[in-house]
Parts: sequence; C-alpha cells; structure tokens
Amino acid sequence: MTSAQINSMGFEKAPADTRVVVAMSGGVDSSVTAALLKEEGYDVVGITLQLYDHGVAVQKKGSCCAGQDIHDARRVSEMLGIPHYVLDYESRFKEQVMEDFADSYIKGETPIPCVKCNQTVKFKDLLDTARDLGADCMATGHYVQRLLGEDGKAQLVRGVDSGKDQSYFLFATTQEQIDFLRFPLGHMDKDETRKQAERFGLIVADKPDSQDICFVPEGKYVSVIERLRPGAMEPGDIVDLDGNVLGQHDGIVKYTIGQRRGIGIGGVSEPLYVVKLNPLDKQVIVGPKEALLTREIGVKEVSWIGESVPDEGLEVIAKIRSTRPGVPARLFLEQDGKARIQLNETEAGVSPGQAAVFYHGDRVLGGGWIEKTVSADPRLAA
Repeated sequence: MTSAQINSMGFEKAPADTRVVVAMSGGVDSSVTAALLKEEGYDVVGITLQLYDHGVAVQKKGSCCAGQDIHDARRVSEMLGIPHYVLDYESRFKEQVMEDFADSYIKGETPIPCVKCNQTVKFKDLLDTARDLGADCMATGHYVQRLLGEDGKAQLVRGVDSGKDQSYFLFATTQEQIDFLRFPLGHMDKDETRKQAERFGLIVADKPDSQDICFVPEGKYVSVIERLRPGAMEPGDIVDLDGNVLGQHDGIVKYTIGQRRGIGIGGVSEPLYVVKLNPLDKQVIVGPKEALLTREIGVKEVSWIGESVPDEGLEVIAKIRSTRPGVPARLFLEQDGKARIQLNETEAGVSPGQAAVFYHGDRVLGGGWIEKTVSADPRLAA
C-alpha cells in the first residue's frame, strides 16, 4: 500500500500506521469490532469503562460495563494481542448519568440514560482520552453508519439492520464527534456479527445482548432513585381529567405516561391510563386511552447536524420512542436550542424526558429531549 491510498478508516496511510481506539464493553459487538480492525492490520487499542461499583457489578448479569464484562473485554483483548485499558469513570458516570436519571424521574419525566451516557461519558470524555492516546479515530460496536455526503461531510445514517439500528440513541452526537468516530458494524446485521465472533473464536460469541439499564438491577429503577435521592418519594393524589380525586399514590416516580396496570385505583367502569404527571402538585393524572394522544411536541437541548431549517419549517420523520417507527412531522427550530414538532397525525403516550430524533430518509438530522407535549384532548392542552 502506498501512502496515497485511503484505508478503510478513511486515512491516507497504512492501517499499521493508523491508531484506532475501540470502546470495548465486553459484549460481542465491540469485541467483533476490535477483531475486524486488528485483522485489517490497524494499531488497535481497547478501552473499557468502569462506570459503577465493581463489587456489585461482578454479581450482575444482563448489563453492559459490569465486572464480568470488564473481565470479558480483557480476555478478548489478550486473545487478539492488543493493549487494553480499564478507565475508572465512576464519579463522572454517577454525576452526569445516574443523578440526572433520578432527577428526571422526580420531575415527572421518563429518561433515557443510555443517550446521556453516549452524550457525556462515552462520546465526550472517552473521545478526549482516545485523542490523548494518539488515536486517529475511535470505533464502537454501534449498529449505525457513518457515510460521506455529496459535500464530503460525514453523516450519521441508520444501521442496515433495522431491528438493531441504534441511531436513535446517538442523536446528540456532534459533527466533530462524527468526524472522529467509526462504526464498522453499521453495514452488518446481528447474525453476521455472531458469525464473525465464531470465526474469530471469541469467548463472547454466544454472550446474550445486554437488556437492562446497566445501573438498574432487574429494571428496579425506583430503588435506585431512593438511594440517590432519599426522601424524594412524596405521596399525592391520583386525579381524573376534571381534577376529581380517585385515589392516592406514594410517589410519582413509580408512574410513567401510558401506564395502565398497577395504577392503584379501583371501582372504575373503563380502563384508565396515566396521561400526565404533575410534579409541582404531586399529582398523577389519569384518563381514557384517547387522552394519551399528542398533536405537538416541544423539544429542548436540540443537537442539529443537518442543513438549515426554513422559517416555514422542515418536513422530517420524527422518532419519538426507541421502540416505535418514526412518524411524518414538521419541525420548527426556535431560540435557545429548542424546537417545536407538529405531528401529521396524533401519537399516543409521548412522554417528557424521552428523545425526539429527526430523520431525512435514513440520515439523522439531529434530535433533542422532549420537554412538553400538547394533548389532542382540550382538557390537557393547556
């Protein structure tokens, strides 16, 4: 290879002269990422983050960055013959992700800590560390693509495997970060990744995917909030859309928008859903299913990597929940990093604290945090 040739990471030099830091969680995706790059001849360095108490993590399955996962990442690195470092990011993670998670629930929101982790610890602090190590780029095992547009600028694009696409969770990635990041698995599906892991003989080839939020054992998020914010569980009323008291609750953090079961009221003739949380008055507001319909969404802390948005708005596909397909909408960018989304058709169960991500086709234009919703029900529209 001559120095003028472009390698697969996009640099005009030989792979051996290109240092790639791989964020290794100990799972199959990041392990295959490291193996593929090592096979191509790159100067690969593995980094794993210790994000929370190691003693607890060692005994916990089904999450990323736990003690067993650190051990697995180390063993994979040894097998591949690459240097591997474990960085203690516990204090940063607790401050930037865990405490934000607790505060968000207390405010009546439904947070997505995995996005916050990417936004802060992984794609900010870890990227800085990768640069300190002399890396030309950093690679991860995310199922998302980084493609060059006609103008030569790197774009964030959905992964080929629609069932594993993780672009929704990466909406806050800045242009500068996209320029530095690489996603070698974006053009693959999960089955192919597993086959590659078997081909390389990786010990994690059959390891199940992480399911839980890493610091929330078995999905029991209330106990995490109680530990981080003692005394935050304040009782209050469960009321209907007209303000009539139907029952009591012992903390709004135990409720989410769209919830039907376990609300704690009886003797009603029709199914009732949690349609709104009012943290100021400590109220859980319930109503019929149609009261969940939202026609407009207010978004804050918008991260935008698309072209300029005209005053009359921009037609986009808005994905407002990770498990739901995107919906047609018109986007208006406003002052102070905010945006307004007018949905072409009403959507049910939109919750503050979740992310709204905007696409043009498969390309990510940006996204932000849902701050408020305008209900299609006039009793909740105010």
